[in-house]
Amino acid sequence: MEYTQIHSAKVSRIALGTWAIGGSEWGQVDEQESIAVCRAIFDHGINCIDTAFIYGHGHAEQIVGRAMQEHGRREDFYIATKGGLAVHNGNVVTDGRPEQILREIDDSLRRLQTGYIDLYQLHWPDPLTPIARTANAMREAYEAGKVRALGVSNCTAQQMAEFSAVAPLHTSQPPLNLFERAAQESVIPWCRNHQICVLAWSPLCRSLLTGKIRSGQTFPPDDIRFHDPKFQPPRLAQYLSAVRALDRYAQQHYGKRVLHLAMRWLLDQPGIAIALWGARRPAQLAPVPEVFGWKLTPQDLQAIDQIIREIVIDPVGPDYLQPGLRQ
Repeated sequence: MEYTQIHSAKVSRIALGTWAIGGSEWGQVDEQESIAVCRAIFDHGINCIDTAFIYGHGHAEQIVGRAMQEHGRREDFYIATKGGLAVHNGNVVTDGRPEQILREIDDSLRRLQTGYIDLYQLHWPDPLTPIARTANAMREAYEAGKVRALGVSNCTAQQMAEFSAVAPLHTSQPPLNLFERAAQESVIPWCRNHQICVLAWSPLCRSLLTGKIRSGQTFPPDDIRFHDPKFQPPRLAQYLSAVRALDRYAQQHYGKRVLHLAMRWLLDQPGIAIALWGARRPAQLAPVPEVFGWKLTPQDLQAIDQIIREIVIDPVGPDYLQPGLRQ
């Protein structure tokens, strides 16, 4: 495992992402398996778990809390969670009002069964609430010792600048993977210029880059990929073709698979500190060790870009995940 620092804390460069174990948008999950995967992270040198209220409407945080209780040593974990999203009339909406944020922090502490949160992040900016007001509430929790570091997710460079004008900003979490690179245009350069630690979400593009998705595969309506345009024809064929070509490249040049290539590519990008690795079962962490001990060359990066550019002729980003506005 490789390690980095977030505000003086030593953190693994791969973090366990818990969106899937929340259960609400990834189909059925087994609670005991979910707890087991949260405890299995140490077998691979991982100490960071990223979660959020919206993952199962608190269920993922409860799972993480139970795992920490069973493990018995809270200090072994670096827990990052997020708030600023709510469910109104069955729809996920942004809600960055100060009173909402402060209430969510207390609720997260209760679900996680802990006295502090290592990193608290604004999940999405709320267009109806100036981000400075949200930041001020988060600073209040930070100064009270409820949270030990502050971050944002899915924010622009301008929003981060406004946030950092009124509160410490330690991290930023944009989407970034081989197929979705918009964050490289301004978000990541801003973070590099201001020494902000970047955690990248969806490094395997909702499992597309694992190499396990097959042509014609369908997903039930309660699976987030049911709504993802990448997983719908005609785009799916393009992306799967690119995945196969990337997998051949990884095998021929490094004896690896596309999953390892995708993660190594991300960790080798300038300014990227941590990549989130989603898993619902301990076995899904097994490939982690093969991500380390090697690096991609500039020639590799050029070849990878060429493969994607030539095959994916109709790319699409993760814009469909944008939450709505509260009424």
